[in-house]
Amino acid sequence: AVCGTSRQLAPALGYLGSRQKHSLPDLPYDYGALEPHINAQIMQLHHSKHHAAYVNNLNVTEEKYQEALAKGDVTAQIALQPALKFNGGGHINHSIFWTNLSPNGGGEPKGELLEAIKRDFGSFDKFKEKLTAASVGVQGSGWGWLGFNKERGHLQIAACPNQDPLQGTTGLIPLLGIDVWEHAYYLQYKNVRPDYLKAIWNVINWENVT
Repeated sequence: AVCGTSRQLAPALGYLGSRQKHSLPDLPYDYGALEPHINAQIMQLHHSKHHAAYVNNLNVTEEKYQEALAKGDVTAQIALQPALKFNGGGHINHSIFWTNLSPNGGGEPKGELLEAIKRDFGSFDKFKEKLTAASVGVQGSGWGWLGFNKERGHLQIAACPNQDPLQGTTGLIPLLGIDVWEHAYYLQYKNVRPDYLKAIWNVINWENVT
């Protein structure tokens, strides 16, 4: 399942060639498809403005980085690392996020994923509570994640600040990401992040997470 997820994301992230530019992936549903849980205005701005900005800035940063590599300018390479991490992480995280959501989502997962959740968290409800709490508890902007720990062979909940990508910063394989930046919910839920998190469980695409 993890390998399948990686294969699905590869085209969206533009890793087909080292010089190929990244592009904004299309959503697999209309902007209004997740209503009433996430409204169309949020989805349109989130995808066409915020995610697009990460993609554009990532391409610019990578161009500069290639120039620094060609010149052997290590100082410039180091100076570009924060922008690479922020915009690259933003692109990776959102590319996962869109596929984690579905107008036909919600409910509980089935089969192997549900059994793994019960094994590692006790029950689906306990897992839901823990991931919600981790996401609510993010200070400022960031993400709540369900990841897979390959070394230990179990599921793990984590929170990442800003646009830090889960795998690149923790080593966990990202399965389910919940965006808790205010741009993901403010137009509909104002500053009440818990209400947004309560609603988002209604559109989680468990087939994709699996």
